[in-house]
Amino acid sequence: MKKSKFWTYVKNIFKILITVAAIYWVSQKISFTELKSALEKCNPLYLLLALLSYATSQLIASSRLNSFLKVIGLHISEHYNLRLYQVGLLYNFFLPGGIGGDGYKIYFLKKHYAVRGRRVLTAVFFDRLSGLWALGIITGCLIMFMPRLAIPNSLTFGVLVVGTVTYIYFLQLFFKEFLSKFIITHTKALAVQSFQTLSAIAILYALGFDGKFSPYLLIFLTSSLVAIVPSILGGAGLRESLAAFGATYFQLDPHLAVLVSLIFLMISLLVASSGIYYILRPQRLGINKLPSAEEVEQELENEE
Repeated sequence: MKKSKFWTYVKNIFKILITVAAIYWVSQKISFTELKSALEKCNPLYLLLALLSYATSQLIASSRLNSFLKVIGLHISEHYNLRLYQVGLLYNFFLPGGIGGDGYKIYFLKKHYAVRGRRVLTAVFFDRLSGLWALGIITGCLIMFMPRLAIPNSLTFGVLVVGTVTYIYFLQLFFKEFLSKFIITHTKALAVQSFQTLSAIAILYALGFDGKFSPYLLIFLTSSLVAIVPSILGGAGLRESLAAFGATYFQLDPHLAVLVSLIFLMISLLVASSGIYYILRPQRLGINKLPSAEEVEQELENEE
């Protein structure tokens, strides 16, 4: 137990160090005065559209996860699943790369339903993998509309096709049950990423940008990959550092790229904050109190 706690502390310190280092790097590349000035001039109507687009993406994401849960024979109402998903959003925001929201969802479902934790873990894994596939598809399509990258469209299209076929073949070989719901789950995955891309577009409009959107959207989509890197505050600092680097590479305005990332981060936090209600009133989840991170971690270790 002591060893487990030790590694938990080490991982948390590591996440904090990564976040602080990324924020420091970004602070050396941009002017916070210019960021503040641009933020004050934002169009609130477009910001509202960005918020609604992101919130819609999370509603669809919740439904996507429930579709994967149904594959393993776990049938729960969309309403209850959404509540659990909201709590997961909050924990994923502050504890990504660790137990996070996925760990809590696995814990709750295992505790209240007759299903093994490994089965739920598999469903959650493929839920995340479908999101990564959708991100790759949309990014690839965007690349085909950017001739300045000098990447042949046939090559990009070929990579997308081969990647998708390989993915489906992998499911056919080892996880055939998930293949039965491939169309519905991955259509939802594309919808999630599409609405998040729409949110980024609305943020660009809110900032008064009227140039070519594609380079900034490519930076935005690529920066979404930092969610897999252990950090805190939903990847704060990491997204912005990648946005600043990408803007420099494409010879774009780094302040605009970073501001898009920052506003999207604030919108994500606002939507994730809806989970606070269930932390204050866990009875709405059918429990008296939320388990501690140590309890969840111990339960998941026992499952292994």
